[in-house]
Amino acid sequence: MKCPFCNHIEDKVVDSRESREGDAIRRRRQCLGCERRFTTYERIDEVPYMVIKKDGRREKFDRQKVLAGLLKACEKRPVGMGRLAELVDQVEGKVTDSADREISTIEIGEMLMDALRDLDKIAYVRFASVYRDFQDEEAFFNELKNLMRHKVP
Repeated sequence: MKCPFCNHIEDKVVDSRESREGDAIRRRRQCLGCERRFTTYERIDEVPYMVIKKDGRREKFDRQKVLAGLLKACEKRPVGMGRLAELVDQVEGKVTDSADREISTIEIGEMLMDALRDLDKIAYVRFASVYRDFQDEEAFFNELKNLMRHKVP
């Protein structure tokens, strides 16, 4: 396993345990080069889950891509990584529960926006502005008005 800090390829496993769901093994590793620790997850390699893009193309589901989008939306916001990981797990769960192992990016985006709306309004607006591809300030302001109308007291 390549160290994410120094790219050294030798490490030792310090701790290993099964995830709560039993679908992955979490391993704490220590780099033998820089001695820093990092976590890896080992999962069963099955038939890939697919995402149907807006233009009809299909590509493999990439949880890192979903997490990256959430991280951008939540940058400098008081939202913990644990909560973001839970959201990605929910999306991945929806794909795994699907009989045909496919989900549209529209479903993913709506699911994430619903969760972000309750979690952090600023992160929601950031995510929505990219996801909904606002072309002008009027569309942006309409989304803000909509958000204010559904504000929880």
